[in-house]
Amino acid sequence: MPPKHKLKVDLVIPVYNEAVIVGQTHTHVRDVVDSLPYDFQFIYVDDGSNDGTVAALRKIAEGDPRISVLQLSRNFGHQAALTAGLDAALGEIVITMDGDGQHPPELILQMIDLIRNGYDIVQTQRMDDGGSISFKKWSSNLFYRLINVVSGTQVLRGAADFRALSRAALDGLRSMREYHRFLRGMISWMGYSSVILPYQEPARVGGESKYSLGKMFRLASDAVFSFSLAPLYIGLSTGLGFLVLAAAQMIYVAALWLTGQTERIVAGWSSLMAIMLIASGIIMILLGFIGVYVGYIFQEVKRRPIYLIKGEKPKDGE
Repeated sequence: MPPKHKLKVDLVIPVYNEAVIVGQTHTHVRDVVDSLPYDFQFIYVDDGSNDGTVAALRKIAEGDPRISVLQLSRNFGHQAALTAGLDAALGEIVITMDGDGQHPPELILQMIDLIRNGYDIVQTQRMDDGGSISFKKWSSNLFYRLINVVSGTQVLRGAADFRALSRAALDGLRSMREYHRFLRGMISWMGYSSVILPYQEPARVGGESKYSLGKMFRLASDAVFSFSLAPLYIGLSTGLGFLVLAAAQMIYVAALWLTGQTERIVAGWSSLMAIMLIASGIIMILLGFIGVYVGYIFQEVKRRPIYLIKGEKPKDGE
């Protein structure tokens, strides 16, 4: 009698300068998945680390043949690193998670069960622990409100890059090759059947977050300008508003002339300057929006790769 087929599950884990904690993270994940009746493979993607993370990963891989290490040629960013891992995945189910210990592997069994029950996407959602509001939490809440208002794609507030994808959903995501990537929005846009799995985020195992304010701003920019034309419509609407105000002003002046009240027409330098400055500011903002879109188009049409691999490629799974 042939052996029963074991479901193949790939874990994609991007890391960046996590040499101190990557071993602890892998041990935790391994201890959880080793108790599950599935065939797991680990795909670690090093996003251009410069602290010995690759050496630590290769040392761990010596004792676990299920581990593959992808080393990117430089730091391409978290979304590109995730993309590299997803492109290399061969499993029937693929789970992405961070390497800092804040994505609890105890949820993996529940995620797999949900995929097996017919869902194509299991999207985890960080729940507020009720603690004090930090700048990061405040800015994150503001970002999700903004993207959900200006874009036609609704992104779950508190959504993390800790999710499970069926093979169908993964193939759909891999067909989307834009350079500026916001995977949470892209996955939501696809429209596959999905379910939300809430969780409480534990503290980092060690080190500090690699998402600086600049990286958070770039991610927000990619999300807004990749999924919405709202900034252009805002500029257009504001311009139309000023045309209405200009028409009202001309009607007012014409009415004064027709009624013989020309003495009330006084050239106001301050009001004129205020209107000119406001109108000029709006024009500059609108030109800035257009410039950003042109820049995005320029980077897309060059068709440069999303990432480049420097080190070894994943092993071919059985």
